Amino acid sequence: ASSGSQRAPEGAVPSLGRAGDSSGVLHLSLSAEAMKINQNTVLQGQKVTLVPYTSAHVPRYHEWMQSEELQRLTASEPLSLEQEYEMQRSWRDDADKCTFIVLDTELWPGQARADEDCMVGDVNLFLTDTEDPTLGEIEIMIAEPSYRGRGFGKEATLMMMSYGKRNLGITKFEAKIGQENEVSICMFKKLHFNEVAVNSIFQEVTLRLDVSDQERRWLLEQTNHVKEKSYVELKLPAEVLET
Repeated sequence: ASSGSQRAPEGAVPSLGRAGDSSGVLHLSLSAEAMKINQNTVLQGQKVTLVPYTSAHVPRYHEWMQSEELQRLTASEPLSLEQEYEMQRSWRDDADKCTFIVLDTELWPGQARADEDCMVGDVNLFLTDTEDPTLGEIEIMIAEPSYRGRGFGKEATLMMMSYGKRNLGITKFEAKIGQENEVSICMFKKLHFNEVAVNSIFQEVTLRLDVSDQERRWLLEQTNHVKEKSYVELKLPAEVLET
């Protein structure tokens, strides 16, 4: 499930939809620390595991973004590898972005394989409205064609929404998707998003979900299997942790 949204002036990641991340935390202090909240967070689901976007992921990500299809779906210009590293640093440090790399859970457990060998896409939240820290724009990209249409994008999106609601105080989600990207539009509608606007100039559709109590309960039900872990502890050898 790949999506349509822009890589944004800063270079948002390819995606199923595009979104923003906002939070009470951010509202209190638009400091870089706010969005670094996930720098040591691993979210492990059934199909996908979400890990922080680090410099180790950049070469594979850069490889993905050479694809003309992904450039078109994300309204992105190809970047040099050096620019991609700069982009990754902005994702890590900027106070208005939160991103995870999407890994194949089945390939990744136990870290027998490096993250780069298990990468299938990424998922992002953007804080798009400084007046409303509870509004987040969400974007999901499943970059590996063989993983599309298999529920990976759906689970990654639900996990990110749950994380945004729980940790960032987001209560309203938006996704901006290219009109031609019917697969992504359909996926978000299945996740209870409603179409609220069509921009004929940018040829994109805006979908929205307001998290009512009923929607919050549904979101919790959809993600109650997700385990949150420490990225550092998972990546370090046991003997290092013991010292």
